[in-house]
Amino acid sequence: MSKQVVVGMSGGVDSAVSALLLKEAGFDVVGLYMSNWKETDGSGCCTGEQDYYDVKRVCADIDIPYYSVDFSQQYMEKVFKLFVDEYKIGRTPNPDVLCNREIKFDSFKQFAKEIGADYIATGHYARLEEKDGRNFLVRAADENKDQTYFLNQLTSEQLQNVLFPVGGMVKNEVRDYAVKHNLAVAKKKDSTGICFIGERKFREFLSQYIPMRDGDIITQDGTVVGHHKGVFYYTIGQRRGLGIGGSPNGGAWFVLAKNVEKNLLIVSQGEDDILFSNQLVAEGFNFIPNVPEEINFDCYARIRHRQPLQKVKASILQNGNKVETVHLDFEQPQRAIAGGQYAVLYTDKYCLGGGVIK
Repeated sequence: MSKQVVVGMSGGVDSAVSALLLKEAGFDVVGLYMSNWKETDGSGCCTGEQDYYDVKRVCADIDIPYYSVDFSQQYMEKVFKLFVDEYKIGRTPNPDVLCNREIKFDSFKQFAKEIGADYIATGHYARLEEKDGRNFLVRAADENKDQTYFLNQLTSEQLQNVLFPVGGMVKNEVRDYAVKHNLAVAKKKDSTGICFIGERKFREFLSQYIPMRDGDIITQDGTVVGHHKGVFYYTIGQRRGLGIGGSPNGGAWFVLAKNVEKNLLIVSQGEDDILFSNQLVAEGFNFIPNVPEEINFDCYARIRHRQPLQKVKASILQNGNKVETVHLDFEQPQRAIAGGQYAVLYTDKYCLGGGVIK
């Protein structure tokens, strides 16, 4: 009998091609659309309705059955509440990482197991290797699309019986394959919105969940240079959208820090040295497939998606067998290290895992 695989389908081209590749490889393929956010637009239509419609069209093209499963309660409890809490303390969270850990490779995988599937698959640009019963996360063939950054919190166990069909392809090959096979979403543009929330006016969205207060924008010496609508909207290093007028030296303003307690946004001009740092501390670190034997080692790191790999010296601080923090010393200073984002470690080939920048 053919092995059964449930493919997480978003309505996009990557998951559509993943499903077709697996069917052509001889798998018994089932599509699954995850409904993880409940909201309607101004006309009363569900904001995920178009994506679900596209999933149905693709499954009809490929001739496979499909499910729609509501994980919105799990998403709210395990992802979105933490997303809001992090913003409230002035950090910049990454919900896509948590969504992968808590929903796509947990709730979704559990559902697939309950219906008797042998594997799950997604359209992520990533690859896997298995050695001695352990699963290693490998960077994608397309470096520009590599999504291992967003998978940094997955354990070796979560990566068991997982398939990434497009991980060895580049984006153009995926598009061409979809066009060649007349898939309905072949030319659909990629989503760039927050995981399962989509593309929308972010300030308007966030203000529904966090009370915003107007406040002062100040320089390091306390000079008021403007006013903000809520410090939570801004990220470290941000240049655009500050609403500050011209200045004598003509240098660009950027966000240096946020003081949530005093409701102040601290800014500076030019590329001040204070915005750069050679070091960071990360907590909640997850190593793939396990904690390295060496507690001090050289590797590479990213502090944001698509950033070129940076050379670092990593030092693991443990309390017994538990990793408390990982200290990173960068060879080159890093601009705008943002608390709440993830620092992710790599070798030339493997993603070693990551943790939240403290």
